[in-house]
Amino acid sequence: ISHMTEFSFHPVKPITTGEGGAIVTNDFSYYQKLCSFRSHGMIRDKDLLSKEEGPWYHEQQTLGYNYRLTDIQCALGVSQMNKLDLYVNKRRELAKKYTHLLKDMDGLVLPYEEAFSSSGWHLYILQLELDKFTVSRREVFEALVAENIGVNVHYLPVYLHPYYQKLGYQKGLCPNAENLYDSLITLPLFPKMEEEDVLEVVDALSKVISCYKKSRILQEIRG
Repeated sequence: ISHMTEFSFHPVKPITTGEGGAIVTNDFSYYQKLCSFRSHGMIRDKDLLSKEEGPWYHEQQTLGYNYRLTDIQCALGVSQMNKLDLYVNKRRELAKKYTHLLKDMDGLVLPYEEAFSSSGWHLYILQLELDKFTVSRREVFEALVAENIGVNVHYLPVYLHPYYQKLGYQKGLCPNAENLYDSLITLPLFPKMEEEDVLEVVDALSKVISCYKKSRILQEIRG
């Protein structure tokens, strides 16, 4: 669907090599550039060399890096390919349980997938309707951690990182993204979770929300 598509093989992804990733393309010129870039800018294809001094000869024609996955990492990734459907189906099953159990919990906006799509549910992200709470996302997050729930936040808008701030990007550039970021919490979701784990997460979330939710009367007054 594009000139190049990248896949992450980070440990929390459906297929992992421990770290690293892959890029796919149907453009041979991009393929050649990628192969060179991942290996110090080295070229071994004799048709691309500036000269030929023997079968051992290779050239560095551009600046590249060492972005090669190790054979051990690749073997780990390949070994999981036959289990990919199993992993994705389990994630979909867990996401469906979350949605069923949380759909009537006031104060939450649940993630969803369009009818034409089939999500792999790499993440299950909730949006807090903060106007219905007496505290910010941080207090809700820390309360869930105190309940031993491994929540996370995905993600800080890229331009708010210090590197981009130094380049001149400023807060307020994308207010919708910033407002959304302030209200997001990611629930645990991984193939080895069982139904009991999902119930434990939902129970903790219900407890925390009940503690920090504004009364309906107060919501109506402030609304």
